[in-house]
Amino acid sequence: MAALIYLVDTLLYLALLVALLRLLLQWVRADFRNPLARAILQLSNPLVLPLRRVLPPVGSLDSATALLVVVIAAIEAAAGYLLSSHGLPPPLLWAEATVLEIVHGILHIYFFVILLYALISLVAPGVYSPAQALLTSLAEPVLRPVRRLIPPLAGIDFSPLWVLIIIQALLILVR
Repeated sequence: MAALIYLVDTLLYLALLVALLRLLLQWVRADFRNPLARAILQLSNPLVLPLRRVLPPVGSLDSATALLVVVIAAIEAAAGYLLSSHGLPPPLLWAEATVLEIVHGILHIYFFVILLYALISLVAPGVYSPAQALLTSLAEPVLRPVRRLIPPLAGIDFSPLWVLIIIQALLILVR
């Protein structure tokens, strides 16, 4: 039974990450001609496109993708209860767990985006790759305010380090 719970939880978490990545890429106005961004779109299109027929966008927010994120997080929050034969969680606990799943997913995405962004900028500075372009479009809106507070020292940018420390602290708080 533990293996089934692990598989279901992992698959739902991966689906949540794809939906969150799609939403975050739209939020930062990433280039969707990028092959990696296109892959995320193609992975999530089977679930988003039917919702788009019913839900129009609200301003710049893609309401279909936002609803998909909430639904996947709610299913993931309830899956543990259902698979352990406890039934559905109480509504307030379910809503709290859903929000925490979304926050947890966003923090994990940004942790790995910023870590990979920093590593690529150290290993291959100035080299173009589709991954680097996508990471830059996601990481820069988060790193820019920190760079204003902590400018590069001796040509070394420590803002990714500070953002990673803050994200880890937030992950501990969310846990």
